[in-house]
Amino acid sequence: MPEPLLRLDSVSRRFGGLQALDGVSFEVGRGEVLGLIGPNGAGKTTLVNVICGVHRASAGRVLFEGRDITALKPFRTARSGLARTFQIVQPFPELTVTDNVAAAASFSRGLGVREARLAALEQLEFVGLAEHGQRPAATLTLAMRKRLELAKALAMQPRLLFLDEVNAGLNSAEVEQAMALIRRIAGSGVTIVLIEHLMKVVMSVCSRIVVLQQGALIAEGSPAEIVADARVVEAYLGKKYAQAAGSAAS
Repeated sequence: MPEPLLRLDSVSRRFGGLQALDGVSFEVGRGEVLGLIGPNGAGKTTLVNVICGVHRASAGRVLFEGRDITALKPFRTARSGLARTFQIVQPFPELTVTDNVAAAASFSRGLGVREARLAALEQLEFVGLAEHGQRPAATLTLAMRKRLELAKALAMQPRLLFLDEVNAGLNSAEVEQAMALIRRIAGSGVTIVLIEHLMKVVMSVCSRIVVLQQGALIAEGSPAEIVADARVVEAYLGKKYAQAAGSAAS
């Protein structure tokens, strides 16, 4: 595996009587695209919230570039080089597309208005929204709003980017476009953790996969290893998918 950029050391999170995360440990290599999968309620988004400082870990440590960031608040983790997209995309609807991205750049990097807008235009060009910069965000299609969410995250100049269900609600053509964009982001040097239910996407763009079930890590490995893992097949994939994926890989 590449040099670790992020390391989780026995991370747990409890909400009252609910053990949402239970001793999760794994590493994310610098420059890799890691898939994070599991059933609904497995703890995937909770884990990202703990890493990014939205929730405080009940136990364990989060290390980013060798630094303990377990206790940092979200704006501190963002300025440390972590960024994320959200499963439910909620831009500032009345602001223009450009101003949405500029706000993210200004917040995370402390840029002035001119510099933030220049950073926004650069990322809108990257995600294919440059010609829509002056439109109110509320007028965008779902696929465009997803790209806007990506541009906002990229404007923060992350070294590690969490993508939470970026393909949810997209049609097959839009998913293909999104996969191409994810590959371009990875190609630019950004490390990616991809939370995704579409196994077509996970198997196509991820070099390694981590699987959660009921807050615990039950498997990690290459896509081929994951589809052959009996625990993952039973907990998440199902035998029919695993058999089909195995046939396609052989």
